[in-house]
Amino acid sequence: MQRAIVLGGSIAGLMAARVLSDHADEVVIIERDGLGPADAGRPGVPQIKQLHVVLEGGRLQMERWFPGLTAELIADGAVPSEGAAIEHYINGVRKVPVAEETTIGLTRPFLEGRIRGKVLDRGNVRLVTGLVRGLLFEHGRVSGARFAPRGPEGADAGADAKETETLTADLVVDATGRSSRVEHWLTDAGWQPPRLDRMRIDLRYTTALFERGDELPAVAVVQSLSTPAAPGTPQADNGVAAEVEGGRWMVVLSAYGQPPDRDADTFVKRVRETPGAPFAEIGRCRLDSDIETYQMADSRRRTFTGLDRFPAGLVVVGDAFASFNPVYGQGMSSAALHASCLSAYLRSDARLSEPAWGYFRRAEVIVDAAWGLSTLGDLAMPHVTGPYPRGYRLTNWYVGKLGLASMTDAEVNRRYLAVAHMREHPRVLTEPSTLWAVARTLRARRRAPAQAPAPAPAP
Repeated sequence: MQRAIVLGGSIAGLMAARVLSDHADEVVIIERDGLGPADAGRPGVPQIKQLHVVLEGGRLQMERWFPGLTAELIADGAVPSEGAAIEHYINGVRKVPVAEETTIGLTRPFLEGRIRGKVLDRGNVRLVTGLVRGLLFEHGRVSGARFAPRGPEGADAGADAKETETLTADLVVDATGRSSRVEHWLTDAGWQPPRLDRMRIDLRYTTALFERGDELPAVAVVQSLSTPAAPGTPQADNGVAAEVEGGRWMVVLSAYGQPPDRDADTFVKRVRETPGAPFAEIGRCRLDSDIETYQMADSRRRTFTGLDRFPAGLVVVGDAFASFNPVYGQGMSSAALHASCLSAYLRSDARLSEPAWGYFRRAEVIVDAAWGLSTLGDLAMPHVTGPYPRGYRLTNWYVGKLGLASMTDAEVNRRYLAVAHMREHPRVLTEPSTLWAVARTLRARRRAPAQAPAPAPAP
């Protein structure tokens, strides 16, 4: 392959570029925001200052492509944690910890800046600052991209920002995020667009940083989820707090349907009232940043394998492929897994003169698993109206039992977390050994002395 183009330079685009650097003479990333400081905020990624989570499955893939990355991040201030230092609460009741659970606390600009530097250090990768305007098509395939050049810091170049340039390539990767225009590009060129599924969630979330002192010395991550409230009843906030670089707590609160509020006093009050004892302590720390808000109307995914025909020379990764409810933290880890699917496809003697069905089949396994897990929880919310998958009632009933068992049984919780961290496929939750473990735990609970019932979590 002589040249590959990656449209978008966020985590998904950077991971794809790293993979492509092993297969192409030249890799060009076209990124609208240029090479400004990663922590300065990026118009193309309005959610960059929100709390992001690197699930263990995603971290392992990042480590695969950047050996030593985890150790480097920790040396520069990222916060590793494991076992009892990670506390999960459901309706204020703490779940049994799992010794094998690990995570790393850091801000997205911190992570993205390190990955971007490593990718651009590779001798055959370069970044061009520009706004993507569309794809080039020739002889039944995608042959490149059109873009409007911008200044190095993302400012429009020249008096006429509509002026475009073209760049040809053997393979183009769409990593332009959830607002990708791939359907329009394909339709305008006479191709059938992929099916776009949406599930309305109406999620609003808010993030801020707090100074970290000597409070909660044995805690590094706290997650609080609340089961769906009855229709007409206010839904409690979901919350996550993680210790990040610089001796700070980063806290995100999410709610459905409520307008985001940038008022500092209101946010601190909500943090203190979030179910789970540690939030009250964190809410007494000094606020150390502005209040950042973001709204997400829906989860969405595109399905490519159902198409009768598709142009060669094009693949789609990251949020441009599927964008999930951020409460479940699947975004960056999905992007890392998509990159590994791209690698497997390119190593399989793929013919770039043919559609990349081999890539899409691999990546849709990742997308289907993440979509099924997150939307099952969303469908339990009163305001979410579907679409409901086949067998939803039975699946939802079993997930409730699984969640109840995971509150007190470390082995059941370990299996659940392996799926939640994208290290295992959700099918492990319906294996006979898991079904038996859930039944055994629930039977033991029924025989135990009366106690306050532990609520079941959303998946």
